[in-house]
Amino acid sequence: MRVYVNAAPVDVAAGASALDCVRAWQEEEAAAVESGRRTITDSRGLPTEAAATAYSGAIYRTVSGRSSAAHD
Repeated sequence: MRVYVNAAPVDVAAGASALDCVRAWQEEEAAAVESGRRTITDSRGLPTEAAATAYSGAIYRTVSGRSSAAHD
C-alpha cells in the first residue's frame, strides 16, 4: 500500500507500522525515532505511536524528539 513519509511516496505491506513506513523511507530516520531523537507525527502534526498500524494514504512526518530531561 502507498503511504507518504516527509512528502515522499513509500510502498509498504498491509499491516506495517508507522515506524515500518519510516524505515522503508530512510533507515537512519527510523533509528533516530527508535532512539527518541525524532518523533513521528500524522498529517496534522499530532504525535503518532511508532507501533500504530499504517493505512493506505497515511501521511507521516518526522520531527525533533523531545527528551523528558528537557522538561525537568
